[in-house]
Amino acid sequence: MEPLKCETCGNVYDKAFQIVHMGETHAFDSFECAIQMMAPRCEHCDTRIIGHGLEQDGKMFCCAHCASHEGADELVDRV
Repeated sequence: MEPLKCETCGNVYDKAFQIVHMGETHAFDSFECAIQMMAPRCEHCDTRIIGHGLEQDGKMFCCAHCASHEGADELVDRV
């Protein structure tokens, strides 16, 4: 198999991998690059959401604290 070019950094790497998301295939040389391109950002603090995160009304948040600052006060981090 021919080496793939990373969509984030442009590195051509023989151990690159592909991720298929919503029917589109993306190539990356590291999880770090995949996260930079694909992970959603918190609506409040703009951090990358690597875990499940929280969602309300189509908005993604990294935690309930950030959600509450944006008016999503029904979300909790732990039940």
